[in-house]
Amino acid sequence: MDVEGNRDIEAIAWLLERNDAQGAEAHARHALETQPGDAELTRLHGVSLLLLGRAAEACAAFERSIELAPEAFAPRCNLSAALLALDDAPAAVRTMESALAAMPANPAMWNALANACVANGDHARARNVYLAALNQAPDDPRLLLNLAAAEIPLGELAEAERLVRTVLARAQAPQAWMLLGNIQRTQRQFERARQAYERGAALAPDDATFPYHCGLVDEELQRYESAVAEYRRALKRDPGLVPALSQLAFVQRRLYDWHDSDAMGAKLRALALQGQPDVAPFSLLAESSTADEQLACGRAQARRVLARLGNTRLPPAPAGSSEAPLRVGFVSCGFHAHPTALLCVQAFEEMAAPGIELHLFATSPEDDSAMRRRLRDAAHAFHDVSELTPVAIAQRIRAARIDICVDMDVWCGGGVPSAFALRPAPIQVNWLGYPGTSGAEFYDYAVADHFVLPEGLRAHFSECIAWLPRCYQPSDATREIPAAPPRRAFHLPEKGVVFACFNNSWKLNAQSFARICAVLRGTPGSVLWLLDSGREAGDRLRAAAQAFGIDARRLVFSPKLPHAQHLARHELADLFLDTHPYNAHTTASDALWAGCPVLTCPGDTFAARVAGSINHHLNMDAMNVRDEREFIDTAIHLARDPGALSALRIRIQRRKRETGLFDMHGYARDFAALLHAMWQRRREGLAPEDIDGGALQNVT
Repeated sequence: MDVEGNRDIEAIAWLLERNDAQGAEAHARHALETQPGDAELTRLHGVSLLLLGRAAEACAAFERSIELAPEAFAPRCNLSAALLALDDAPAAVRTMESALAAMPANPAMWNALANACVANGDHARARNVYLAALNQAPDDPRLLLNLAAAEIPLGELAEAERLVRTVLARAQAPQAWMLLGNIQRTQRQFERARQAYERGAALAPDDATFPYHCGLVDEELQRYESAVAEYRRALKRDPGLVPALSQLAFVQRRLYDWHDSDAMGAKLRALALQGQPDVAPFSLLAESSTADEQLACGRAQARRVLARLGNTRLPPAPAGSSEAPLRVGFVSCGFHAHPTALLCVQAFEEMAAPGIELHLFATSPEDDSAMRRRLRDAAHAFHDVSELTPVAIAQRIRAARIDICVDMDVWCGGGVPSAFALRPAPIQVNWLGYPGTSGAEFYDYAVADHFVLPEGLRAHFSECIAWLPRCYQPSDATREIPAAPPRRAFHLPEKGVVFACFNNSWKLNAQSFARICAVLRGTPGSVLWLLDSGREAGDRLRAAAQAFGIDARRLVFSPKLPHAQHLARHELADLFLDTHPYNAHTTASDALWAGCPVLTCPGDTFAARVAGSINHHLNMDAMNVRDEREFIDTAIHLARDPGALSALRIRIQRRKRETGLFDMHGYARDFAALLHAMWQRRREGLAPEDIDGGALQNVT
């Protein structure tokens, strides 16, 4: 290498050290015009291309560098990293295996192979490779931290923490604090996790990932104002950090902070349509997103899940008996005192009948609640898998010889879609918790009804559809409703119409609030009754009301209450005003069970049609209006006619008896019929296809 080449290499390395990848790429490209055969210049050009996100071009540069210097190990390690950036983990593994077979091993090559194994989902092999590298470099902090990171998905959290603290005892490495925070967050030690992230942030003040992780912890601790500040801090440091943008948009909705929600929502929708996997599918449902955008978002997320699992496989399924009952597993993080359990517990009790062996897999920890005990009693077997990794959960499902496994969370918080990506059961179903398509090839069916998922929406679902001949959402019809306290107990006026909206705050967007304010303007003396989301959020919503010409005192906030008391207070509400595009789901069922009518405007997506489905199956279709104008006019008309409101309550009580909405014996029968139809196709060697539960009724 000549003097000029050395100078170019030093200059490019200097630029890379200062994170000037663009300058390094330009310098390397210019130098290669006169020195095209220089292997190190070619390699550094590849490094700069990789840092610029041009991974395919970087691969070509690294391959050329290997041709020029077959004995060098650095370009092979770089090539592996570039292949990982292209989500081609198997090729990265092959690259490093080939390198290790061709030349003497060194820690950098072992490390690159182990990194590729992690990306390929083979954490057990990665651990062994990192250990091999540590035999040669036992004090290398990078190897120790990489080994710790490999231990986490294997469930070896104590060992991972020991390794991290070994590094921290020697040096205050930001990445070590990040890993320690991740370990403690996995253990639900949120305060300690936040402290770890803060320590890392102090060492790396320009790293956006630390405030982002602080925001995630703040959300777990329900410190939403602080979470917003952390996500904004992260985006200031890295405007391209899409996960922070996605979380920020959702948390701001919790706080009624709408000042830039339209712009953020539009950006997230565009990113989702482009297949950006960092857009959270669940939060996208709260945006004014289309069914196409939701499908694209789910597909991108599913591709990432599969890529991260790589070559991870489950052992062969144990042989089952053809005479055994159909083993059906339900997986949920809501199997405790939780709205999901309130919906499904009676259906499970009714479903636990001859012909079906019911298994419940709880990914949430024991809360010693009456609901948890009731769920245990309903199941043939109750599996607490709250401390297991997704791979171990999949193994538990496989070991239980589950025939049909139902995911009740999918992309909701607490979901374990990666367990389902391993295909632990022959048939896998998306039901109830996530109101939309998974976009994933590893779910065979989605359970719906013809109102919530009409034929026009069918093309936007990746799953086959199993249509129930009734509302897809179950409910517990054994719930008793106590007598309501007086209005003054909730600071409600003694006279005047009470409009309720007990939905989660993130469902109440600017559009929904504007139409509610139009209703309030048209009904003097009325109030809007909401759940308390904190003082600052309440102040923000009062200010928004005043901007619409509504006296802020007409907004009444009440705390969350035990479920029975929550049901009781519906007696004091005259009309439930729904939100859009994410409807009341459990809250709509609660309101109608307690006798409070629900006014909704069904939309074009699953999440926007749930309340409409509940009304429809209660034979209350008049409460499903066509548009904003009709919503406002109907609410005002009902508010001005006390007799009409009373008649609605009487009608609801009669329809509760006459319709099948709250008939959980019938629900369990129809749901079981769908499950048996799915399994019959499987036994006949047929691929999944749409199933109409109404047709099954006609056959039987």
